[in-house]
Amino acid sequence: MSDTDTLSDTELEVWRAFYVMRRRLDRALDLQFQRDSGISASEYEVLFALNVAPNRQLRSRDIAGGIGWEKSRVSHLVSRMEKRGLVARAECETDARGSWIGLTPDGRRAVLRAVRGHLAAVRRYFFDVLEPEDAERLLRLSGRVVDAIGCAADEDAPLGDTPLHGDSPADGETPLHGDAA
Repeated sequence: MSDTDTLSDTELEVWRAFYVMRRRLDRALDLQFQRDSGISASEYEVLFALNVAPNRQLRSRDIAGGIGWEKSRVSHLVSRMEKRGLVARAECETDARGSWIGLTPDGRRAVLRAVRGHLAAVRRYFFDVLEPEDAERLLRLSGRVVDAIGCAADEDAPLGDTPLHGDSPADGETPLHGDAA
């Protein structure tokens, strides 16, 4: 093995600490979604993407590309969400093989209920423990890691901003970040 195939003890310690932090943060945020709004973090991603989309609807492939998932995973999740009344499918007039996924009133209420608790949890678990210079450095480091990864993780699902980071409201409405909801 070459030096590039192994990690030093310090590198292993940094990687393990980052991995544990990321997994615990993901779990804490998922529990917050379930507790506050009865939806999962995955459902929130889809609902948020739909909420900020024009006409509150997207094609499955666009949801998949926007959040970096495989289309089959999105399809299965959307089917479950449709049964719960959070989203609805409609035929695509320009593509007989495709359909639109639209946000229902129940789905909109769920995402609006979820956002305030989500932002509070992100503040409590993440930003409240960082110093301002930590946040600035983390922003730069995150950008460098994302740039290094590029689309190598999945050529069919380009990695971009996830709905959790979007801030473009649909139809001129108030964005879900900040004081909304």
